[in-house]
Amino acid sequence: MLRSTLALAAALGLIVLSAGAAHAQQQEDNKHAAVEFYDKAINQKDFDAASKYMGARYTQHNPNAADGPEGLKAFLQFLKEKFPASRSEIKRVFADGDYVILHVHAVREPGTRGSAIVDIFKLENGKVVEHWDVVQPIPEKAANTNGMF
Repeated sequence: MLRSTLALAAALGLIVLSAGAAHAQQQEDNKHAAVEFYDKAINQKDFDAASKYMGARYTQHNPNAADGPEGLKAFLQFLKEKFPASRSEIKRVFADGDYVILHVHAVREPGTRGSAIVDIFKLENGKVVEHWDVVQPIPEKAANTNGMF
């Protein structure tokens, strides 16, 4: 009886460890997908390449951006036309389950300070399906010396 109980406990322990490893791997996969999506869309301004990382829907929560894949496509066209040299550098990437958070330094025009941005993506089945963002212009002078990144 003791052997059976120990064997069952060991088997359950392995299942829990395996589930934890699978969850960690899914978070890493989600981080990779969000970073690739962001780079293809924002830096390369390539909707077709970015759309490979999008799910069947794309819900936009930024009130200044149109919803859906067509909204993203129009925004990327705007970037191409108005800010062709814009670049965004991802400083940090965080994952929490199906959510990936990017801390970004975005510069639309070279030589300017740009903005600090936090982008939040929700993924389903490894594909980006929702987006939120918070944008803060980088001031000329800060009240502290900590920096924004």
